[in-house]
Amino acid sequence: MLKNFGFALLGLILLASCNDQETYVPKPSTFLELNLPERTYEKYIDSCGYAFNKPSYFEVKDVSGSTCNRDIELSTLNGMLHLSRLDMDTSLSAYVNYSIDKVGEHKVMATAILDTSFIRNEAKVFGTLFELQGNVASPFQFYLTDSTSRFLSGVVYFNSRPNYDSILPTLEFVKHDLYEFMNTLEWD
Repeated sequence: MLKNFGFALLGLILLASCNDQETYVPKPSTFLELNLPERTYEKYIDSCGYAFNKPSYFEVKDVSGSTCNRDIELSTLNGMLHLSRLDMDTSLSAYVNYSIDKVGEHKVMATAILDTSFIRNEAKVFGTLFELQGNVASPFQFYLTDSTSRFLSGVVYFNSRPNYDSILPTLEFVKHDLYEFMNTLEWD
């Protein structure tokens, strides 16, 4: 009788193991292969009264209908940096508050907003770089000013769906060049 019970139990186990469900096996982590451009800098002098160290992969283009706005293509990174240069005709706080309000428009999607101040007294360059983390349309926004008459603002966009985890290595690469831009900007 014990022998029959053993066969019945074995048959029941075999029958239970024959189902249509797949057994899932965890896959190892993978990483995207990024071909980031080589980073070399050259001095770029703009006709609108400023200069900065430009990475080799930045391609500066005029914006039609505007004398001092520029679109800087980020080449193989599939992105764009929009620059707007203004001569201030009202208080500095109006321009700064406008820039901060533009950053605030992304609060809904941002998981964090980090800011870095740039104060270069000797060059009369003052500003803030905002790093918006999360699935936002523009991960970097900034402004630079001489605090009396000139104001330069910038916004970075990528031509892809904002998936923060996927583009994080590219963001770190671009952030390095934005720091270089802000640390080398000079007014003429």
